[in-house]
Amino acid sequence: METTNEQHPTRFFKYCPHCGSGNFKAVSNKEMRCGACGFDYFSNSAAAVAAIIHAPDGRIMLTRRAVEPWRGTLDLPGGFVDPDETAEEALRRELREELGAEIETCEYFTSTHNRYMYSGCSVATTDLAFICTITDYEKLTANDDIGDFAWYETSEIELDNIASPSIREIVGRYIQKKASCG
Repeated sequence: METTNEQHPTRFFKYCPHCGSGNFKAVSNKEMRCGACGFDYFSNSAAAVAAIIHAPDGRIMLTRRAVEPWRGTLDLPGGFVDPDETAEEALRRELREELGAEIETCEYFTSTHNRYMYSGCSVATTDLAFICTITDYEKLTANDDIGDFAWYETSEIELDNIASPSIREIVGRYIQKKASCG
């Protein structure tokens, strides 16, 4: 997703959060500096996690987004990493919140970058994907950001129906991996 000037984080901050000066200006596409006190602010990437959950029969879960951005499109369960939380802890928390699921196995798969629109601001993210199994497939419920979920053979997945460019890329890489492994 391309960011317009109106959506860029540096357009949302008018005053220095340290001294309150109105002399808080962008010096690059990721840095702002206060001309009064010298305070520097960097718009760094936020960490997010996504789970590729395997069913016992080999299919994977795709969810349907219940919220914007991309409401109604396909996605993977997951979300943002909270402060003082590891990626694995965030994944466990998100799967509990969104599906009532407990992770049995979890293995890092890949990462990619993304732009996530929130309150009209484009937030840069680094999305970390994990391949997971869960403990109880029968008691899953769609909660939080998830409207619904379904299980898919990789051959059934149409990448154009997946929400964000990063999740589309993650699922595409997973499909390629499965195809190359036979």
